[in-house]
Amino acid sequence: MPDLCALGSTPAPAAVRWQGLPPVASEGTVVLVLGSFPGAASLRAQQYYAHPQNHFWKILQTLWPQYPLPAAGPEHYAQRCDWLLARGLGLWDVYESCEREGSLDTSIRNARVNDFARLRGRCPRLAAVAHNGAESFRHAPAVLASLGPQHGPQIAAVRLPSTSPANASWSFDRKLAAWAALLSAHHLL
Repeated sequence: MPDLCALGSTPAPAAVRWQGLPPVASEGTVVLVLGSFPGAASLRAQQYYAHPQNHFWKILQTLWPQYPLPAAGPEHYAQRCDWLLARGLGLWDVYESCEREGSLDTSIRNARVNDFARLRGRCPRLAAVAHNGAESFRHAPAVLASLGPQHGPQIAAVRLPSTSPANASWSFDRKLAAWAALLSAHHLL
């Protein structure tokens, strides 16, 4: 006779702990775009916003048409990062690492937050943190506290609509307008 207590009690497999990507930032960074954590496509490619349906790169190319965006792909990623940095934009994520299945923010578990105070020293011109979506923005007070006045001038926190394909409630044009307003406010357009 089978052990009735053991039926249906197969232990769940251990969750995989994912490591995030390093920051893309320099002493010329004026606005830091802060996501929550890279999606599966970005982690596989080891590139920010690697999912072809994510609007991040398309929005920026639309806003800066006079500066041709380097091609997508691993062989051009360093050039894309240099392209961002030359325009005063940096990239990072709220979470350094987490457990997650898939790419949705709602699946993030046991996350560790990045060390923003350490980043502040690399970015003396930092004026704003642009949170790319709601999950990132949820951490705005803690991020600002670690980047706060004790480290330099006050830094603004801005909530932007996520560029993720999961954010289907915002059209491309509506996302574009929000991003344009932020970049314009910080003299990056």
